[in-house]
Amino acid sequence: MSVRKKEPTKQVPKSLGEQRVERSQVQFNLQKIQIDLKCKNESQKNLVKLINENTITICSGRAGTGKTFIACAQALKLLKTEKYKKILLVKSVTELEGESVGFLKGTLEEKMFPHTLSFLDNFYKIIGEENTKKMVEMGFIEVLPLAYIRGRSIDDSIIIVDEAQNITLGNMRSTLTRVGENSKMIITGDSKQVDLKNKKKSSLDIVVNIFSDKEGVGTMYFTTADIVRSSIVRMIEDEFDVYEENNTIKK
Repeated sequence: MSVRKKEPTKQVPKSLGEQRVERSQVQFNLQKIQIDLKCKNESQKNLVKLINENTITICSGRAGTGKTFIACAQALKLLKTEKYKKILLVKSVTELEGESVGFLKGTLEEKMFPHTLSFLDNFYKIIGEENTKKMVEMGFIEVLPLAYIRGRSIDDSIIIVDEAQNITLGNMRSTLTRVGENSKMIITGDSKQVDLKNKKKSSLDIVVNIFSDKEGVGTMYFTTADIVRSSIVRMIEDEFDVYEENNTIKK
């Protein structure tokens, strides 16, 4: 009886994506990255506390108060605990007529890139551009438009939703209910910078009020007094407030 020799198993060539991930894994170690988060005021400290203590944190505040920066930095610190698998960055993309994300050329990542620069800028400042790109490449950071999380149950993730002032109440409801097992959600936005055609449809301040005393949800406001970007930004916000107040009174 003849015995057939077992043919050696053919190895399937790895895709370029798999090769890139392997190279990154050799060069990248999240635990070695220093995340130096220094809060500049009590409001920023309170935001960190709310993120740590709640499943969902909703923060409405003025430009330059560091809302998104704090959210990104704290998300990175939480990711280092290895309790979570990734940071999911969700952007509300308010599109101009004829410029739907779906009709722009390129992959989803390429389409979203211009809309997520504000997110990525924060990560560049915290851990550097090279580390940020590696985290995106390896799936530690994922960027999606709001529409792409509909119907999903997102587990083991830290979800940051930015520009939430441009989310309608119906879409906010479907967004909040995406939180799955062992996940946190951080929602940030500025109700003074609504890009919706009907500004009254903005849901940010509504949900801050709805969930202000609910268990598992932390809510807070940042005011012009909390602005840390520069003194001129505070002056600009104050002057616009005065203008809007005067014109409201006249009407």
